[in-house]
Amino acid sequence: MQELKKLNWNLQSGVSELSYWHRYVEREDFAVTVQPFFRNTFFPLNERGGLDLSFFSEDCFHFSERGHAEMAMALWNNMLEPVGWKTSSSNFIYNRTKLKCPSPESPFLYTLRNSQLLPRKAEEPSSALSWAVPVAAIGGLGVGILGMMLWKMVKPIKRDEEEEDTLPNTSVTQDAASEKRLKAEA
Repeated sequence: MQELKKLNWNLQSGVSELSYWHRYVEREDFAVTVQPFFRNTFFPLNERGGLDLSFFSEDCFHFSERGHAEMAMALWNNMLEPVGWKTSSSNFIYNRTKLKCPSPESPFLYTLRNSQLLPRKAEEPSSALSWAVPVAAIGGLGVGILGMMLWKMVKPIKRDEEEEDTLPNTSVTQDAASEKRLKAEA
């Protein structure tokens, strides 16, 4: 169980870091906001001191209708809380009066931007890597094309040299090979 809790905590931490990426922080039309209502949650116990299984379906893994209702209320309430002030645990008592409503002062779901936790202009990401990838790709393509051209030029010369080595030692064939070489050089 401890290993599962650690895995869950690591996943939640990773998602939380994702919400601070520049590409999401700068946008006005899109936001990633972590809702930590389930981070430090303990399910209520039954009369005998055991886990109240009414929150789970028959397979004891998925939530039951009651469990889904409680999760939905906790998520809704979490979305109506400013970032930095969000509840990280839930009180799983079946009570619909705990459901929050947007206030007239804040009739919206909270994000990093509208929670006033960000400066007006976020830092620009380093532009060092933004140009390095295209330059490396174009450079690699150029080197590849140049290598192919050189290989195509050297290949016929080597073939001619191999043919010369295999020719019998006669004056007629030596003269023909010399003429070929002169034409290639010209």
